[in-house]
Amino acid sequence: MHSITIIGLGAGDLDQLALGTYRQLKAATTIVARTDQHPAIVELRAEGVELTSFDAIYEKHDAFESVYEEIVAELLVMCAEQPVTYVVPGHPLVAERTVQLLVEKEQAGIVELNIAGGNSFLDPIFAALRIDPIEGFQLLDGTDMKRDDVQMTQHVLIGQVYDAFVASEVKLSLMEKYAYDHPVTIVTAAGSTGEKLSTVPLFELDHVTTIDNLTTVYVPPVLEREGRLKDWSTFREIIAALCAPDGCPWDREQTHASLKRYLIEEAHELLEAIEQQDDDAVIEELGDVLLQVFLHAQIGEDDGYFAMEDILESVGAKMIRRHPHVFGDKSVENSEEVLSNWQDIKKSEKPQVESLLDGQDRYSSALLTSFNYQKEAAKVGFDWPTIDGALDKFAEEWQEFHAEVKNGTKESQTDELGDVLFTIVNISRFLKLSPEEAMVHANHKFRSRFSFVETSVKEGRGEFADYTLDELEAFWQLAKGREQQ
Repeated sequence: MHSITIIGLGAGDLDQLALGTYRQLKAATTIVARTDQHPAIVELRAEGVELTSFDAIYEKHDAFESVYEEIVAELLVMCAEQPVTYVVPGHPLVAERTVQLLVEKEQAGIVELNIAGGNSFLDPIFAALRIDPIEGFQLLDGTDMKRDDVQMTQHVLIGQVYDAFVASEVKLSLMEKYAYDHPVTIVTAAGSTGEKLSTVPLFELDHVTTIDNLTTVYVPPVLEREGRLKDWSTFREIIAALCAPDGCPWDREQTHASLKRYLIEEAHELLEAIEQQDDDAVIEELGDVLLQVFLHAQIGEDDGYFAMEDILESVGAKMIRRHPHVFGDKSVENSEEVLSNWQDIKKSEKPQVESLLDGQDRYSSALLTSFNYQKEAAKVGFDWPTIDGALDKFAEEWQEFHAEVKNGTKESQTDELGDVLFTIVNISRFLKLSPEEAMVHANHKFRSRFSFVETSVKEGRGEFADYTLDELEAFWQLAKGREQQ
């Protein structure tokens, strides 16, 4: 197999080419270009240089990756017969996917490459925009750009923005973070005689008519904190400022222990928002829960024990380990198999415990602790065969509690009440219901109905003492009726 010589045509016209590169092109016998859409191609042909291009392949595919793969396949076939000179825009090793695919083939021993020079589009872009890359910049591929790739505090250059469709996809990705009217600059043919710069608000990016294969989109950095609140790093910066020596006195005083009750409160408020199906409230309450996570992470970092990166590494590694059907080669048929695999993997990760109930306590909820105890016991067969056994046990415990209410002490009544609640939790487990969620729902229902009773009292005689219990019960029944409408 013959070698492939790869030459970069620079970012503009033929005058940008180095003399040595120009001589290589003039001496080459078989020249093929990735695309004809480059000013240097026109000038080379005008000078009598014969070359073909792969432009026809672009018409055959909907995805750029398919185009690039076919171009590489064609080049490998061609170089089997004769040496080939392959010319690409810019520099061969800057934002040129076909060359990266060829390098992979070279590393696999399939082809030999000779990569010649060629000015990348970066130098003329920096000059055209008057920016210094030392301040921090990103080079992204417009055909494969994701929201989380973007660093908002840096100069962002987006290449491969060939047409309005790619520009539209880039715009949508950027608008997930940037303000809709954030200024962006479209740079065309940088460094050439046809260089053109056009600055527009972000929402108009795909309406610009000068977008072509020589287009680069520039997104200036957002330095003001309030302008990049959708960025993870900004939230972390805010929390660090709150906990800094010159930050908020209250935040600086917090510890893991002092924050425990707030996490519980925020979790319950989130559950209420979900129950109400209020998306705006869910957003707010999720933010409050996230705040607790970041505060704990900042405390860990300030104390020198761990940081947010350790938390991310731990949970990310856990998700990969426990989902071998997604990140590995294991197959599953249904969610039951997923849960079974999860438990098996979890068991292998944890040290052996003396009791099955070790680690099942949930100090914040006696209901969840009871649920967990019974679930673990059931795994080894310590369970009623059907829900009927649990229902009979509830009836038995209820009678015992009823007897203690009549003749027992506070201690015995408390003991029997605990047994009643324990059996109710067991019934919920058989029915695959969450006792915690049921209790949250019951509390919310009571609050809603009682608020109606309060309002009715205030709009009526004004005081609860002015009503009989039967009259208050009538208000309660009205509240129940309103829920069913």
